[in-house]
Amino acid sequence: MSESQSTEYKSIWRDEYLKWICGFANANGGTIFIGKDDAGNIVGIADAKKLLEEIPNKVRDVLGILVDVNMYETKDGDYLEIIVEPYPNAVNYKGQYHYRSGSTKQELKGVALDKFLLQKKGKHWDGAPIPNVLSEDLKQETFELFKKRGIRSQRLSEESLTDTNEQLLENLKLKEGKYLKRAALLLFHPDPEKFVTGAYIKIGFFENDADLIFQDEIHGNLFEQIEKTVDLLFTKYIKALISYDGIHRIETYEYPKEAVREALLNAIAHKDYSSGATIQISVYKDKMMIWNAGQLPENWTIETLLAKHSSSPYNPDIANAFFRSGYIESWGRGITKMTNLCLEAGLPKPTFYYKTSGIWAVFQKDILNEEYLQTLGFNDRQVKAVLYVKEKGKITNSEYQKINDCSRNTASNDLTELVEKDILKPSGQRGAGAFYTLK
Repeated sequence: MSESQSTEYKSIWRDEYLKWICGFANANGGTIFIGKDDAGNIVGIADAKKLLEEIPNKVRDVLGILVDVNMYETKDGDYLEIIVEPYPNAVNYKGQYHYRSGSTKQELKGVALDKFLLQKKGKHWDGAPIPNVLSEDLKQETFELFKKRGIRSQRLSEESLTDTNEQLLENLKLKEGKYLKRAALLLFHPDPEKFVTGAYIKIGFFENDADLIFQDEIHGNLFEQIEKTVDLLFTKYIKALISYDGIHRIETYEYPKEAVREALLNAIAHKDYSSGATIQISVYKDKMMIWNAGQLPENWTIETLLAKHSSSPYNPDIANAFFRSGYIESWGRGITKMTNLCLEAGLPKPTFYYKTSGIWAVFQKDILNEEYLQTLGFNDRQVKAVLYVKEKGKITNSEYQKINDCSRNTASNDLTELVEKDILKPSGQRGAGAFYTLK
């Protein structure tokens, strides 16, 4: 077996390997084998019996924890097995905090160390108390907005209108003793950037990935950022198709407003605010991308996110305030809601992907329409064929000939160009069974 999240091989013992034990104890536990090479082959150690007694004592004296050490005798030599259990409290090696991640050990410092220590205390970053800020420093208009939205969504009672700001903060669990939590500052302070770097939103309109045409920044507390961002997106960045039902004007936007709002709320509620990075919204002619610094819950993948899942907010205090105000659901249904709204609007499903730097939500227009296809230089036959595939799901060469009254060679050339320009893809068998579908 190769080294992994829970397995480490060392050919000999060195006292510095106490750092590896520290890392396992701070993570999910694991096993260190002494007397094996990097591939897990037994190479043996000469002083196994002596180390069997010394290692547990060194671990206890330096790290303050207990480990199980077992010795195995084989024809290839003796080796030791050190079994490390995960510890609920933070373990340090001479003042250093190490952590096992994947098959490597990291020393935690700065923000990463702060988050780790909070986690070991059962707290989240947004729940940490901040001194020297009072409830009187928060914005009264935001409290009023919160109350009105909460009552309208029936998440707050009518009696809440008479609650003082102090009572409201207590009820939302946004205080710890006499101190306000970070979440309270982000949600209600007029200028949360005084306390949290990068606590704002950037929007840019791009011609392509390299050419930024224009941009805006949205500042203020999180409630203000939600409203200002949605308003700006749907007045400046996202076009509306105007139609009339009698004398009533109807605006149909390129993307469903509620789906975009949901994606924005997800980005704000799950952002890692300790990163110092802003939420970034990149708008293109054919898509819109929303990025936030953050990470998936432990052992989650994008597939977990897309399937029915429990609610696991990165910032639970912020998420709770959003829920009480009626902005979000509490059952992890945001992605399902976004997907259904896009499908109802005749748009592709939004896509989501995760990289170590953060999480992306991508909305795409239905670019496969007659007007857009013509701007790409396709002829009338090709446009008709793409619309045919949108309706029927696929097209064969013979079907292409039939709907366009053209020769087989013409159909083959047209279809080849559609494939080369990433509109269609060949599927099925070669010859008579071949057909084309949307890429």
